Amino acid sequence: MTARRSVAVVGGGMVGLSTAWFLQEAGAEVTVYERDHVGAGASWGNAGWLTPSLTAPLPEPAVLRYGLRAVLSPRSPVYVPPRAAGPSLARFLGSFVRHSTPGRWRRGMAAYAPLNDRALEAFDVLAAGGVTAPTHPADPFLACFRSEEEREPLVAELRAIRDEGQDDVRFDLLTGDEVRALEPALTAEVGAAVRLHGQRFIHPPQFLDALGRSVRARGGTLAERCTVLDVRAEADGVRVVTAAGEHRHDAVVLATGAWLGRLAERFGVRRVVQAGRGYSFSVPVDRLPSGPLYFPTQRVACTPLGDRLRVAGMMEFCRPEDPLDARRIDAVVEAVRPLLTGADLDDRHDEWVGSRPVTGDGLPLLGRTRSDRVFVAGGHGMWGIALGPITGRLVAETVLEGETPGMLRPFDPLR
Repeated sequence: MTARRSVAVVGGGMVGLSTAWFLQEAGAEVTVYERDHVGAGASWGNAGWLTPSLTAPLPEPAVLRYGLRAVLSPRSPVYVPPRAAGPSLARFLGSFVRHSTPGRWRRGMAAYAPLNDRALEAFDVLAAGGVTAPTHPADPFLACFRSEEEREPLVAELRAIRDEGQDDVRFDLLTGDEVRALEPALTAEVGAAVRLHGQRFIHPPQFLDALGRSVRARGGTLAERCTVLDVRAEADGVRVVTAAGEHRHDAVVLATGAWLGRLAERFGVRRVVQAGRGYSFSVPVDRLPSGPLYFPTQRVACTPLGDRLRVAGMMEFCRPEDPLDARRIDAVVEAVRPLLTGADLDDRHDEWVGSRPVTGDGLPLLGRTRSDRVFVAGGHGMWGIALGPITGRLVAETVLEGETPGMLRPFDPLR
């Protein structure tokens, strides 16, 4: 196993580049194949949150409160377009609903907790190793609500996350007056809040650019605008087939996000990876918030990036290649307009939609496939940015040492 010195990584997002970086750290020669440019997919337009205190399985009991009428409305925070209906989506939704129970959520949370505990440390390792883009303290990180009653589900979830073994979940409960004094960008509509401690955020495009440059500076090859058509496992290695030809490596890691199943299925990975698309844009504000703002009821996240505020949100289950739906942008604007002051929500730049890879049980697919030369790293849902580096560190260890670390076992791709 340790003789595997040439490893291909298919996918140049946060997970793929982090895996490549940690493979290099262990001495491997790495080639990253990316169909567009590094960081162009779901890693580009997200909110950039590094929030281990919130990282939990997406299927949860609250999901069952969404009725059929709600999820078929393009104004709903969770939307299933009728045009997206098909066997694969039906399988995914059936699994998602089955896992939206308290018992299964708790088991999933117990699996996440060890990764969450080491997530920020992995970013620090990247920084110490030469990745120049910073992580910023999220001080404060505010989850905002109209009322204390509306706040209670998040408070209960944070306590449940702590109960499942994630000890460093620290938060304060604020009144409307207290949170508005702390963050003047909030309107009088905000009547209660949770202040989370110990979280961070990044500027996603800048961070991905710095991570890619670090991989290249350490001798890695970034094959951009290079679509992988096929992966073939052989007795003495793997062949990565592209339009430009075939390339031989000792092993390959598939980190293709919402497209993971297209290459991984033949290697025994049967779980559906569904595109859970999110939308974002940036707007000017009179005064940038001091840190990220989260509106859980509306499923909207706001992050100060540069001199503008990035506004991101929604969950849309459809095909990853479907075009941007302007109604979803409008829905984000309508959801957040009553809650923010001093934001010009009509001066939108960088309107974007990206496909987050979601599994039916809410757990990523990490580790070896049926072939001992083919590995997968994906299916993180909304948490690929936060968990990308720790995922890369553990998957690199699995590839090069041939043993699956204990904390990866709940995420077995063949489960």
